[in-house]
Amino acid sequence: MRTILNSPPPLDIDRPRIKFPFKLLALIPIIILLLVGILSSFYTVNTESVGVVQRFGRFHLITEPGLHGKLPFFIDRVTILPTRRQLKLEFGFSTPGATNEYQGSTQPDLERDMVTGDLNAAEVEWVVQYGISEPEQYLFHFREAPATLRDISESIMCEVIGDRTVDEVLTFGRTEIETDCLAKIKEVVAQFHMGIRVEQIQLKNIHPPRPVQNSFDEVNRAQQEREERINIANGEYNKIIPRAKGLAAQKISGAEGYAFQRVNEAEGDVARFRELLVQYEKAPAITKQRLYWETMKEVLPKLGSKVIIDEDAKQFLPMMNLQQTPNSSR
Repeated sequence: MRTILNSPPPLDIDRPRIKFPFKLLALIPIIILLLVGILSSFYTVNTESVGVVQRFGRFHLITEPGLHGKLPFFIDRVTILPTRRQLKLEFGFSTPGATNEYQGSTQPDLERDMVTGDLNAAEVEWVVQYGISEPEQYLFHFREAPATLRDISESIMCEVIGDRTVDEVLTFGRTEIETDCLAKIKEVVAQFHMGIRVEQIQLKNIHPPRPVQNSFDEVNRAQQEREERINIANGEYNKIIPRAKGLAAQKISGAEGYAFQRVNEAEGDVARFRELLVQYEKAPAITKQRLYWETMKEVLPKLGSKVIIDEDAKQFLPMMNLQQTPNSSR
């Protein structure tokens, strides 16, 4: 016989039932859309930038610094451009911690190695400082305006360096190179309507390739010594030559004055002798006697004490010498 076991009857236990709010679940997407719409309806532009608003991808307007509103759900897109900040591009080197992704050089060796006009090699490092002048042109005329500016700057620098000798590049031609590069880059940027203002070109380190660095340093030292000696010589020249010229002018002036004096004295003597000649022709004996006495009047006082005796005099006393002065002569 099979025994059939009956299961016990279920226990009746009262359990609470939770009703899920399905209507609230349907409101969650709407709330999310409202939050996204509210959050995407405002944007802030800092003091050194402007906001370029694109509506459906097309340029719409430019907004100044401050809090602004726009159409939500990404209908309007805003690009912040630092138009009042000075930006820069570095060639041949990179500064750590730069915020501009295009600032540093990704291939410094390729950018710095250049060939001069006399077929010498030089390593050139430089900086281009620029700013954004036209935001619309900056965003929409080129896909990446800073990258384009890098290519333009590198090309023009190679051209300018290739037109000069290595001595110009390494020594006295830096200012001219900067000025020439700046003018050419400005011309190309204006021609392409890039919306960029190029403000300055700065040459940093310019040196020959490292294997010949010592030889170039010796040449530079020799050139500097040569310039120093030339400057010293010019200084001595400027000190001695003006002095000699002044002394020569003084001698010439003295000679001219002396010549003028002698000429005037000669002319006066001629005039006086002509007057005497007129008087002599009128009375020769009297004029002759008068000239004799006038001459003796001028000569005798200069002779001192004199004793004049006849050459035929006899028995002249030597004691006469006691009456003469020490400077008198016989």
